[in-house]
Amino acid sequence: MAKDKPTKIVSKKHLARLERERRQTQLITSVAIGIIVIIAGLIGYGILNETVLKARQPVVTVNGKSVNMREFQVRVKIARQQYVDQYMQYYQLAQMFGIDPSTDSSLSSTLTQIQTQLATPSTIGQQVIEDITNDLLIRQYARAVGIVVTQADIEKAIQDAYSYYPDGTPTPTPTSTPLVYSTLSSTQIALMTPTTPATVTPTETLAPTQTLDLTATATTIPSITPTATVTTVPSITPTATPYTLEGFQSTYKKGLTFYAKLGMTETDFRKIYFESRLYRTRVTDIVTANVAHAKDEVWARDILVADEATAKNIRQQLLAGADFATLAAANSLDTTSKDSGGDLGWFAKGIRPIEFETPAFALKVGEISQPVQGIAGWYIIQALGHEDRPLTDTEYNTAVTAAFNQWLTDQRNGSKIVVASTWTANVPDQPSLDSAFADLYATATAYANSAPQLPTPTP
Repeated sequence: MAKDKPTKIVSKKHLARLERERRQTQLITSVAIGIIVIIAGLIGYGILNETVLKARQPVVTVNGKSVNMREFQVRVKIARQQYVDQYMQYYQLAQMFGIDPSTDSSLSSTLTQIQTQLATPSTIGQQVIEDITNDLLIRQYARAVGIVVTQADIEKAIQDAYSYYPDGTPTPTPTSTPLVYSTLSSTQIALMTPTTPATVTPTETLAPTQTLDLTATATTIPSITPTATVTTVPSITPTATPYTLEGFQSTYKKGLTFYAKLGMTETDFRKIYFESRLYRTRVTDIVTANVAHAKDEVWARDILVADEATAKNIRQQLLAGADFATLAAANSLDTTSKDSGGDLGWFAKGIRPIEFETPAFALKVGEISQPVQGIAGWYIIQALGHEDRPLTDTEYNTAVTAAFNQWLTDQRNGSKIVVASTWTANVPDQPSLDSAFADLYATATAYANSAPQLPTPTP
């Protein structure tokens, strides 16, 4: 018969030690789980912040209305893409015509300017901040005055941009108004001699082209000779779109596919490219409705001499009946006008120095001024005409732009604008020229590899 195992007696001290160990193990497990949860939470929050929360943070707030980080970044990418496209167009044209960008000064300057912009993301970011602010101001004014841009308006604008006209191609209508100038009066005809005909139709002067600020050293980009034509990036204003619904929809979808690479949704596309433009156009029409189509101008001629005594002497000769054109040709130091009898043509205020402009606009037609001191010497001025003259298309458009910009400035001054400082750390630096040239190399290489190989000639 087997002996029974002795019963193990567990003391209270042993039970207490086991309980302590159990509690320690439980505590360690709980702490470990807690640490894991905290780490997972931090990682999850970081991912959530980068993908969702940061994208929703307001970047620009105007009178309580905001644009978030996601839209800001999309707009910056669009601006960068436009610079990249412009650069590549110039570069490929140079390749096509055998021009070396490094030796052609004009082309090199243009390419360097674009490189500089792309090399300083904050510059593009600041411009986008300004554009967003203006867009919010325009939309708020539009809402206040009852301007509404409907989805139908946007759809029509898109169709027009793609040259798709479901109701038939519209007939072009002239946008400019023929300029009609006044004829010479008998007084003006009497003042002008046959040797000094007046040029009454001013030459249209183009507005100066804005020069980009060059502050960075451009990176040299290797020259390549592509063997294939690079596919043009889809544009919102294509030059050849099929006049069918299917063709329009296909081209439109291709554009959306391209811009999707920049993080742009179809809603963004419609808002940024079309809705905002429609609001801007309609607000511009309202706030610039009073811009005049004509301006106060004077037609004058002058004689410039070195001292006051000579000016007084010439004035006395003119008052005695001497011919203005003859005296101008013989005495005037103004080389730009002496050979045309001192004729300066028509000019508006703000064109000539104030010391010349003020007396010129104060003269009656035919009246001769007292000697007028200027920086270059002493002037004798005669007014040949003074009237409101119609603006050219360029002059009127310049006046409209100036009036609208002044309106924007006034709106800014009267608004509460808050720009989050976080935008500077979140400005995209893509797309870039490096990626564009990589695509160019890839396209050229793919074309070369797909080209049929010629058979090896037999000896």
